[in-house]
Amino acid sequence: MGRKSLKEARQLEIIKIFYKVAKTEGYENTSIAKIAKVMDINPSLIIHYFETKEDLTYGLIDYILERYLLIYTIKNKDGATLSDLKKTIDMLFSKKWNLLFDDGLFYTFYALAFREKKIKAKYKTILDSLRFALTSMIEQCNQKDLIKVEDAKAAADLIFVLVDGAYFYLSLESDKKAYAERLDYYKSKAYQILGVDATVLSDSVLSS
Repeated sequence: MGRKSLKEARQLEIIKIFYKVAKTEGYENTSIAKIAKVMDINPSLIIHYFETKEDLTYGLIDYILERYLLIYTIKNKDGATLSDLKKTIDMLFSKKWNLLFDDGLFYTFYALAFREKKIKAKYKTILDSLRFALTSMIEQCNQKDLIKVEDAKAAADLIFVLVDGAYFYLSLESDKKAYAERLDYYKSKAYQILGVDATVLSDSVLSS
């Protein structure tokens, strides 16, 4: 067990450096040699954990999913509350969510998905996992009569259609005020899908 944990820790360290180098240099210009130089180690040590750049890419995509799933926090042991759902929606339509992973790398890997089946499968896992987690949260709030959403799965899917489209469009927007206004607009549409008016949610409800 100890060796496995040490291996996983080392792999994560390499993946994080790979991410930093690729973010700065661009994915195409990133190599195992450059990663090793930044880490001040022999390239053979990286190859010991990741034989190819492709293996590193697969590891980084898995890391993306782990980071994205951090937004789903349910503190109540009895399941999600309206507060949890609201915080999740607010996070999805915020700069924090957008900054969880570099846009340039995200769309670079997305483009690779059209050429590599394994990357395509991994990206589908990411998107399905995010939708499933939100669906589960909506269903839990439904069961407590906190909201009334007829089809939780469809609602979660529509919200992520909004999220995906919003960030792709807004990645082209350089006006910060316009960016913020559009993001708030998309978020209001997500609340409409849930049948929730975020502006009238009281502090007592949000602390439940």
